[in-house]
Amino acid sequence: MRLNKKATNRPLVLISVMLAMFVSAVEATIVTTAMPVIASDLGGFSRYSWIFSAYLLMSTVTVLVYGKLADLFGRKPILFIGMTIFIIGSFLCGFATTMEQLILYRLIQGLGAGAVMPIVTTIVGDIYTTKERAKVQGYLSSIWGISAVLGPALGGGIVYYFSWEYVFWVNIPLGILAMIGIGVFLQEPEREKEVSIDYKGAILLTISLSAILFWLVEGGQSFGRLSFSSIALLLMSFGLFTLFVFVERTAKDPLMPFSIWKNPVILYANLVSFTTGFILIGISAYLPTFVTGVMGQPAIIAGFTLTAMSIGWPIASSFAGHLLIRWGTFKVSFVGGIFLVIGSMLFVTMTATSGPLWAAISSFFVGIGMGLTGTAFVVTIQGAVPRHKRGSATAANMFMRNFGNTVGAAFFGAILNATLMTAFKKNQSSLDVDDVNLLLTEEGRKAISVPDINLLENALGQSLQWVYVGVAVFAVISLLLILRIPRGKELLNVDD
Repeated sequence: MRLNKKATNRPLVLISVMLAMFVSAVEATIVTTAMPVIASDLGGFSRYSWIFSAYLLMSTVTVLVYGKLADLFGRKPILFIGMTIFIIGSFLCGFATTMEQLILYRLIQGLGAGAVMPIVTTIVGDIYTTKERAKVQGYLSSIWGISAVLGPALGGGIVYYFSWEYVFWVNIPLGILAMIGIGVFLQEPEREKEVSIDYKGAILLTISLSAILFWLVEGGQSFGRLSFSSIALLLMSFGLFTLFVFVERTAKDPLMPFSIWKNPVILYANLVSFTTGFILIGISAYLPTFVTGVMGQPAIIAGFTLTAMSIGWPIASSFAGHLLIRWGTFKVSFVGGIFLVIGSMLFVTMTATSGPLWAAISSFFVGIGMGLTGTAFVVTIQGAVPRHKRGSATAANMFMRNFGNTVGAAFFGAILNATLMTAFKKNQSSLDVDDVNLLLTEEGRKAISVPDINLLENALGQSLQWVYVGVAVFAVISLLLILRIPRGKELLNVDD
């Protein structure tokens, strides 16, 4: 059944959807900018990556659930449930007094965040035709530019003039306003479909992802990589994920419909989304730490270096919408892949003396690559499936990127912690990973000696260098996968 477009106020729905996306985008840019100060205030730098991993874990698992539920029950009610949980989690985050509490509240926040991006993107796919969608998705991505300018500046300003708690609370009024707009101006068709929810798939996916995440973050710290506990945890994770795949192939309404993956465009688009998830988290999570801890710049400068990526992203997305119609998915995504490689290589060559401008330029190039590939994939995937599968197909692509973010946060966190400990042992220092907190604020730097500051800066710089090497590897893998995408503009022909 088609949506009643006369009853839906498309311009006002689009504004409301953009506001919901703004909440999601601001959450990323504000928190990453404020994290050095939060880690210094709450302590526990060794748990730094868990602040990102906890949020990403829940949003990764739930994105598939929300996508399926949106196909079954409608976009609005499921989006409202997710955003309500997100707002509650944001409220609680501001009251955290320890890193453990913040991790718990970020889990709640992520539980709701899984609904935002896939459903608002699907709503745009519902109310616009294929040609309109290619352009509107590009315009929609311009919200990242607005949030990129306001987010880091707002986050840095809040941390500098007020308190970090408000970086979470700013989401609350904006989220409520977005819900009101979508609730009033979006009209959906009634659904006459028998409801069947894949609970087994959701449980298996949650446990398997949680296990691999715990292994990546805590392995080498809480237990040895080659210990019995480590091997058992790894085997359990892969075993449960294998069982998840089997359940999805036999489920009546699978959480992840693997049948749509038979389309080579969807297959490689999702695989590239997974690898670019690694790139995105490797830069957004650790660039502020490099600029603040290694370059010695204040949080607000660190925020603006990250802003460059979010500015390049919407600029490229806006062009991608037009280029898709002329060139097709392969050419647009290939150019995007080239920019990802260039940007990541610039990060690899970045040093403490390179300065914030080098970091910003590197970030900008990666943003262009993310904008070109991301828009090309979303528009093409939504055009490859009928409306009743659009929510699930969009969610599957979002899942793969979030999955890459989730595993990437843990993966790079493990690299960072391991290389830091190796550096301290090599220099026979009594410093540990949590002492990196002292580099992240001016007060902390005053509390330690100059030799310790130099050692911490060198160790952190070398460790983050390995993180950026990992980012570059995944950029090259992304480009190789893009080469497998079929050529031709006919990929955008859709049965609307």
